[in-house]
Amino acid sequence: MKLISDLFLASVLATLAFASGAQEAKPAKAAVASVAKPDLAKGEASFSVVCAACHGADGNSGTPANPKLSQQHPQYLIKQLQEFKSGKRNNAIMKGFASTLSEDDMRNIAYWLTSKPAKAGFAKDKALVALGERIYRGGIAERQISACAGCHSPNGAGIPSQYPRLSGQHAEYSSAQLTAFRDGVRLNNLQMTQVAAKLNDREIRAVSDYMAGLR
Repeated sequence: MKLISDLFLASVLATLAFASGAQEAKPAKAAVASVAKPDLAKGEASFSVVCAACHGADGNSGTPANPKLSQQHPQYLIKQLQEFKSGKRNNAIMKGFASTLSEDDMRNIAYWLTSKPAKAGFAKDKALVALGERIYRGGIAERQISACAGCHSPNGAGIPSQYPRLSGQHAEYSSAQLTAFRDGVRLNNLQMTQVAAKLNDREIRAVSDYMAGLR
């Protein structure tokens, strides 16, 4: 009788353990299901209403002060929109626009932009392009300035979810952002703040111009 009782108890415990595991698995499955796939049509519609006036109909901004967004990594774009909305990245104009967007809107816009090919840019200052290439590809060892290519890749394509695409970006915009990092105006990336802090104005102009011409 004791053997039967022990077997029965073991069976009950096993059943309860299985049921508990199944209950724990349900929220995980629900969480996965709740992350909807990006809706590119909605992304295009939202972008056209909120973003296109400054960033171009397809994300290829024609205004040097406004960044090109086409073919940028979606994770990076989502992060920037979230930080504009929260105020972690301080920009009054972008905060106003980002505040109107939901998380789904941000994801839809970001993935739509990623699907649009970026138009090539070009370097303008021949006198500085050699210095810009040296900094981008090799850094400045004697001042412990890391090469940009180490994080943003040799051709400026960046690394998805970690480092943004820089190739073809307007030199004026890149220069403004590096200066903002250096001067403590832009505070949403400690690594970039530390790198930019070591660059002077001429070096910032040079590397920004070089990145504009990367392919």
